Amino acid sequence: MFSIYILTHNEELDIAACIESAQLSDDIIVVDSFSGDRTVEIASQYPVRVVKHAFESHGKQRTWMLNNIPAKYEWAYILEADERMTRQLFQECCDKIRAAEHVGYYVAERVMFMDRWIKHSTQFPRYQLRLLQLGKVWFTDYGHTEREVCEGATGFLQETYPHYTCGKGMNRWIEKHNRYSTDEARETLRQLETGRVNWKQLFFGKTEVERRHALKDLSLRLPLRPLIRWVYMYFFLGGWRDGEAGLAWCTLQGFYEYLIVLKVKELKRAQINAASENPSVPLNLTPISNTLPEH
Repeated sequence: MFSIYILTHNEELDIAACIESAQLSDDIIVVDSFSGDRTVEIASQYPVRVVKHAFESHGKQRTWMLNNIPAKYEWAYILEADERMTRQLFQECCDKIRAAEHVGYYVAERVMFMDRWIKHSTQFPRYQLRLLQLGKVWFTDYGHTEREVCEGATGFLQETYPHYTCGKGMNRWIEKHNRYSTDEARETLRQLETGRVNWKQLFFGKTEVERRHALKDLSLRLPLRPLIRWVYMYFFLGGWRDGEAGLAWCTLQGFYEYLIVLKVKELKRAQINAASENPSVPLNLTPISNTLPEH
C-alpha cells in the first residue's frame, strides 16, 4: 500500500472524481494552495486529510509536501487534480513497492483532449515521476514546472494514467498557459545565459526522460521555435493521426511557444533598459515564480 498526495488549486470541477479514483488507498492527502472556490469544501466530504500551504513554485510545493506532511506509508504517489488513478496502475505500484528495486518510478500520461486520447500529438509515452519512496526524492524548479532529484535508481511502470488537460474549458487552458509562459520565459533567458545542451544525453540518453530534458534545452536555442514545434508535433510525431483534436493541440502548443518567445524578448528589452538607466546594478536572470498553480 502507499499514500496518495493530491495537489490542488481551484479544482472544484475535478477534485471529486480525482479523490474517488484514488480511494484505492486508505491514506489520501489533499494539499491545497488556498483555493478560492469550493475545492476544500468538496474534498472535505471525503475521508481524506486536507492541508493548506501557500504556493511558491511547483518544485517547492512538492518538496515541502513530502518533507512536512507525514504519510501513513513509506511510499507515496503524487496525483494532480485533473489526473486519475486506475486499478491497474494502483496494482502495479503495489507490486513495484514490494519488489523494492528503485526509489522512484516514472509513469506515462494519456492526455485526454476534446473527448479523446491524443496519443501522437503528445509525444506518448511522456513520463512523469509519480511513485516515490519518501525521503529519497525531492523536486527543483524548471520554468513553470519541476524536475525531480532522486537518491537512488529509478524505474518505469507499464501502466498509464489519464490526464484531462482541458477539463475546465479552453478559456482556462489559455489563461493558465499565459501565466506559465512567463515562468518559461524567465527560465529560457537563464538557460540561454548560463545553461548548456547536454548533447550526450540528447543522442545517447538511456531513458525518455533524459533525452526529453536535453531536447528541451536544445529547443530553447532554435530559431523559429513555435513553427518548428508545430511541424515536429503535427508531422513528425503524427499529430495529424489524432484528427481535429490533434490539429488543435499542436496549434495550441505552437501558440504557447510563441508566447514564450515574445516574453523572452520583452525581458531582454527590460534588462537593457534597466542597465542603461543604472549600469552599476547587475542583472538578475534567476527565474522567479509567483504564479498560482493550475494542475
